[in-house]
Amino acid sequence: MLNIALLGSGRMAHVYGPKINAHPQMNLAAIFNPRLSSAQKAAAQYGGRAEDSLDDLLAAPDIDAVVIATPTNTHLEYIGACAKAGKPIYCEKPLDLNLERVDHCLDMLATHRVPFMLGFNRRFDPDVAALKKAVDAGDIGALTFLMSWSREPAPPPIQYVKQSGGYFVDGTIHDIDLMCWITNENPSEVFAAGSCLFDPEIGAEGDFDATMTTLKMPSGCIVHINNSRKCAYGFDQRIEAFGRDGMLQTQNHRDQNLIRSTQDATQAKAPLKHFFLERYDASFGHALDAFYQSIMAGAAPSPSASDGRNALAIALACTHSAKTGETVKPDYI
Repeated sequence: MLNIALLGSGRMAHVYGPKINAHPQMNLAAIFNPRLSSAQKAAAQYGGRAEDSLDDLLAAPDIDAVVIATPTNTHLEYIGACAKAGKPIYCEKPLDLNLERVDHCLDMLATHRVPFMLGFNRRFDPDVAALKKAVDAGDIGALTFLMSWSREPAPPPIQYVKQSGGYFVDGTIHDIDLMCWITNENPSEVFAAGSCLFDPEIGAEGDFDATMTTLKMPSGCIVHINNSRKCAYGFDQRIEAFGRDGMLQTQNHRDQNLIRSTQDATQAKAPLKHFFLERYDASFGHALDAFYQSIMAGAAPSPSASDGRNALAIALACTHSAKTGETVKPDYI
């Protein structure tokens, strides 16, 4: 049994708390928040003890690993403390909003070698995983185009937008990670465009609520991503992989979403989940299980901190491209 300390008691902690409890080999031992009353409220819901001292928590002999589900601006501080304490870490994305700070984090993780997994949960969605497996198996031949549609039902509160790092870093980064993971490549250059068409307050912050992104991969595969902060019909999430020998698609969430189109047949199905907590519900549990399995096997978890660093570099390049109209080469290390 792996005893887990959950850092945070906000929205994402309320996603991970039930998932930890549902895992047959995980035990939610403690919930941390510097505001003890908030930790106590979450602990009353999900179990475990409430803690407001991170030092005491990490020194406790019954804590085997941590799940960090706190605001982004706290991630690096908590990662550093947990790594120095020798605790395996699962952390919500992104690592941080600043590449220089992320590079310091990677150096620290290289010094304190603990298992580390970044919470790009959408890799663990059953439909996305099925598409990735089919691409890797060569079912549609070499990829020529890879396309992602990710549209949200309504813009978030403006206070959230102000702290998000911008739409590319907050939203598109999920699509970026998936596109790089599916293609097994990072783009050599990016071009992005953005508008503010739905919420003037977002535009007043210098951000976008409608974007299109093109990633040019070294293989020649061209990736297209389109994002919208508003979608009248719900949470629109689709991927299309177009290869020399056919096409694969994931559609809006249903019991079976993978669509296969080949010379022999086209198979399709059809209603729409409303938000990411519903659409990607299963993926959070699968991600935590992958974290558990990697620890038990002594293997390096994936997605890694380096995956997170590259995705942030690409997202920041997209932001620069959208604001300048330039094609940008991402800042990889």
